[in-house]
Amino acid sequence: MNSQVAEGRLAANRLRSLSARLAPGAGGFFSWWGRTLASWLPLRTRQALGVDRGRLLLQVDGGAQGGAIRLRLQQADQVQELATLPDLSAWNSGAPADAAADPLAPLLPPRIGELPRWLLLPPATSLRRRLNLPAAAADRLRDVVGFEIDRQTPFTAEAVAFDARVLARRDGDGQIEAELVAVPRQALDPQLQAIGPLAATLAGIDVAGADGVPLGVNLLPPAQRRARRDPFRYWNLALAAVALLALAAGMWQVLDNRRAAIKDLQQTIARNANAARQAASQRQEVVDLIEGQAFLDRTRAARPSTVQIIDELSRRMPDSTYLEKLAIEDESLLMIGLSREASSLIGKLQGTPLWRSPALTGAVQPDPATGRDRFTLTAEIGPPKAQNAEGARGP
Repeated sequence: MNSQVAEGRLAANRLRSLSARLAPGAGGFFSWWGRTLASWLPLRTRQALGVDRGRLLLQVDGGAQGGAIRLRLQQADQVQELATLPDLSAWNSGAPADAAADPLAPLLPPRIGELPRWLLLPPATSLRRRLNLPAAAADRLRDVVGFEIDRQTPFTAEAVAFDARVLARRDGDGQIEAELVAVPRQALDPQLQAIGPLAATLAGIDVAGADGVPLGVNLLPPAQRRARRDPFRYWNLALAAVALLALAAGMWQVLDNRRAAIKDLQQTIARNANAARQAASQRQEVVDLIEGQAFLDRTRAARPSTVQIIDELSRRMPDSTYLEKLAIEDESLLMIGLSREASSLIGKLQGTPLWRSPALTGAVQPDPATGRDRFTLTAEIGPPKAQNAEGARGP
């Protein structure tokens, strides 16, 4: 008995050293963070990322009486030998009282002790049958194959522990190829008795294939499967809530930034619009000034200048005539003066393109002081109207 206890303690030391090699610094925060986050991922994702926590396999060697228990660690498709434990009855007799409920508690480091425990049966204990089933049966495969046990095996459903797995899916005919795996109770019960108290801690029972790798089935009824409580569950929930709050805050900040950017853009557009309106107003003022200047230039070009009118009058007025007043207002020409030839002034002023329609206004009155006649004469500035009409029509 003492030798078996010593072998058990030696196996425990080997497990602790192996755990240290598998995950150096596993007690650190980041290792814990990575493991707990990985537990939320689907199995295939964990396998693809290489962060599958795996499971602890228990395999009985040497039969039900006095058989050793092999501990193996499975991660994805890789199975690694951990240690071999002696008969558990001898080990429990020397174990502390608080470890009797879980014989592996003092032996396994926390990282491995928290893994789900599975009993691995040898290949010879199982019966395997291939079945062709409708694709709809994949959702409730275990219940469906339960009705096939009587026809596929020489046992009843109550006399075996069974499960099924999908081997292939055929899209052509809408069927799946499944495999029924059944183990008689008379072969399973000795295995459960051999592991003693560990039977109550099992999360499942699997069967080894020809290469020693588990098939991936669970022969243990769902009601008897032990779901190990995650010690970091509430921490994970709290961290998930913090992550959601941080995500919501980040999205709110992004939305607020977008709103501020839109507001700044609207203000920039408003400033540019005001500048554009001012530029358009100034442009219109420039256009109006240019058009007004052009109009003035055309008007000035269409009528004679004051210098031209005075020059033309000085050449046409006789020497005996002088003007007391000469007024040019818009298109009106007013002349008031004295002349000894007042009656012939109209004839002298006709025939010029600078004005038209010269005429005396009122009666010619003699001026006793000068011996001349006082006259008032008016005319319209510009060429004759007929000439204006011809100019307007153009050549």
